[in-house]
This record gives sequence, structure tokens and C-alpha cells, in this order.
Amino acid sequence: MSKTPSLRLSVLATAALLAGCSLVPKYERPAAPVPTAFPTVSGATAPAAAEGQASAPVPWEQFFTDARLQRLVRLALENNRDLRVAVLNLEQARAQFQIRRADQFPTVNAAANPSRGNSQITGDIVNNFQVGLAVSAWELDFFGRIASLKEQALAQYLASDEGRKATELSLVASVANGWLTLLADEELLDISRRTLATREESIKLAKLRFDNGVASELDYRQAQSLTEAARATYAQQIRQRSQDENALALLLGQPLPDDLRAGLQGAKLADAAAMTSLPAGLPSDLLVRRPDLRQAEQQLIGANANIGAARAAFFPRIALTTQAGTVSNELSGLFKSGSWGFSIAPSLTLPIFDAGRNQANLEVAQASRGIALAQYEKAIQTAFREVSDALAGEATLGEQARAQQAQIEAEQARLRLSELRYSNGVASYLDLLDAQRSLFTVEQSAVQVRLAQLQNQVALYKALGGGWSEASLGKQETTNR
Repeated sequence: MSKTPSLRLSVLATAALLAGCSLVPKYERPAAPVPTAFPTVSGATAPAAAEGQASAPVPWEQFFTDARLQRLVRLALENNRDLRVAVLNLEQARAQFQIRRADQFPTVNAAANPSRGNSQITGDIVNNFQVGLAVSAWELDFFGRIASLKEQALAQYLASDEGRKATELSLVASVANGWLTLLADEELLDISRRTLATREESIKLAKLRFDNGVASELDYRQAQSLTEAARATYAQQIRQRSQDENALALLLGQPLPDDLRAGLQGAKLADAAAMTSLPAGLPSDLLVRRPDLRQAEQQLIGANANIGAARAAFFPRIALTTQAGTVSNELSGLFKSGSWGFSIAPSLTLPIFDAGRNQANLEVAQASRGIALAQYEKAIQTAFREVSDALAGEATLGEQARAQQAQIEAEQARLRLSELRYSNGVASYLDLLDAQRSLFTVEQSAVQVRLAQLQNQVALYKALGGGWSEASLGKQETTNR
């Protein structure tokens, strides 16, 4: 190591001035490939935000007002494994960004280099001891290659953060849907249980009438068939109820609490607390509110930054290796006066022939950006469709539910009349059984429509970007670190 005192550091100053030269294409957010307003259904007007204002996300605690559902959502946020993976992906992306950021700075190491060899002048054995600080191959980022990679890593980190929020939003919506499904299962089971009991009484009556020659065997067999059909439906719904509870337990990351399971018995969808109404706002609001769209945009920004790194590979790469410390022929003289020295060794690598590797890497980066752009635009179109579908459901499911309820009332009146007519010998037993079957079918359909109406509200909440509790997110990060 040379003992030349105080070499100029102009090279380092020049590097500092030139570093930051970037070949990254200027990023501009692409125009949203969707209409400027959501469609309406049969003249129905979708709820909208005040003119000129963007509707703000509603935290899930404010949207879902049912205390039982809120408890389940909190359990899921604490224990769901998919959300844990999303948090760990964020931690991984954060660490990767720190690695790329560190590449912009020199790495300083302590160095000790003892050596022993023949002197080229005297031929004697000579010892050489060097101790100091060393910087090995620090790249001077003249053309922004490292800065581009850091920008790409930052975009990936931000995309992972949005991915975590998207996972939480999806989890909250899934838990809500699972809870509503269980309520519907309980209501369907209650309908099937009552229907089966009624038909078992009917078959007893039909058997008694058949045995006494009052009714034909056909009436008895028809009653028997409907009874067994109700029994089969009841068994199917018990199985479906168990499977739906298992699905909810998977989302929660633990079994359904015993008190909530016990409280479900005899529950109905009408028992579900009302959800907060949401303004749809404008399609452009989705770019701000939906975390999956922000995630897709960050991935596009990262792909754009990769082009800058690929372009920089065509230009010279300059690196510095330096060492400063003390050198002596004797170990005891390392720290004596006059033993200090400094060396600097720049290196330059200029690509001349690489068989088209750099060009191919650039084309890969450009194609990747094109893919990211298409995925971003597709994500916007998907979001627009999801909101439009949910608004269409909101405009029609309410009327469908009212029509179903009116049909139930009509079928109940029909059944009473059929029973009266049959008991007076005016109508056949087939008319009575048909009225029972129709009422059972309509009651089941009404529950399904009510479930679809409530789940459509959840879908609209999710499609509009929902909202999340920053406190719960912070707790989730702390839990999984």
C-alpha cells in the first residue's frame, strides 16, 4: 500500500455529482380504460358522492355494525395465515429495498494483510504487514443503474404493502360472507325442519286414510315421496351447514367460538345488523381507494425502473477499491509515526461484445413493462366491472326480495285454501301436496335472495375499496415480526 500522503479526492467528488444520472423512462399514470361513470340499471340511479368530491373509504368497523361479526373479523386479522404471509412478504420486500439502498454506499471493512516473500532487490526474506480500512469495488453510479434497481425495489415494497391491504380487505369481506352464509344455513335448516315435521304428519294422515279406504294408494305414495324429499333436503343442508362452518374456521385461523356457535341456533338473516350505505363516487376514485389497483400501479412503476437499469448496462461501469491504514515490515512498527498510507484503484468495465445479452435484457425489461401495463389496465377494468355488478345487484335485489316475500304470502294463503278444500272433498290430495311443495320452494328461494342481497352489499364494499383499521394493521405487523 502506497504511503503517498493526502491524495486528492476529486474523483469521489465527481462521482457524487454524476451519480443520479438516470436512464429510467419518465413515468406517467396511464389513462383509465373505463367509462367516466358507472352504468345504471333500468333507470335506477347508483348512489354517488357529492359533485367534485371523492368518497372516502369506510373502515370495516363502521360498515359492519354487527358486534358478533366484528369479533370474528378481529379473530381473522389476528390468526389468518394468508394475512400472515402477506405481512411477511412485506417484510421481505422491505429488506430487499434496504439491500438495494445499501448498494449506493461504499462498504467499509477492516483489513489485515500480512505477507512474506523474497525481496526482488536483495533476495532476502521480507515481511510486510498492513492494517487499515478497505473499500472493495464500490460502483460509482454514473448512469443510474443502482438507483434504478433501488427504485424498482422501492416499488416492489410499496406493492407488497398494498398487497397486504388488499389481502386484509378480501379477508374481511370473506369473513362477512361466511357469517351471513351461516345465518342463511340456520334459517334454511329451520324451514326444512318445520317442513319435514309437517310432511311426516301428512304421511301419517295419508296412511290412515289409505288404510281405511278413504284415499287411494296414489295419494299415500305422493305424500311419502314428498316426505322423503324433505328428509333428503334436510340432510343435505346439515352437511352444507357443517362445511360452511369449516370454511369460516379456516378464515378465522381457529374454530368458531363456542358461544357464537350456540347463538346461531334458530338465527335468521333478519337478525343480521344493517350495513352502512356506501356512495359509489366516480370510477377514478377506485385508483385511489382500491389497494389492488395501487399494487398493480406500483408493479408498473417497478417494471419502468427496470428499463433504466437495463439501459445503464450499455454504458461503462466504474468501481473504486481503496485502502487506508498503516504498513510496516515489522509487526511492532505498524502504529509508529510515518507508517500511514493510502491507496486508490479505480476500475472501468466497458461492454464491447456480449453476444446481444444487454440488448436482450433491455427487450425483456421493455416487454415486462408492457405486461405490467396490460395487467394494470385489466385490474382497472375488473374493478369497474365489480362495482358495476354490485350496483346492478343493489338496484334489483331489493325488488326481488320484496317480490319473493309477496309470493310467500300468496303461497301460504294457497296452502290454507288447499287444506280447506281437501278437507271438504272439493280438491284432490295432489293439490294439497303441490301447495306444500311450492311453499317450501319459495321459502328457500326467499332466504337465498336475502343472502344474495346482503352479500351484494359486502361485494360493493369490497369493490369500492372498503377501508381498514390502521390500528389493526399495526397490531398485525407487530404480531408477525
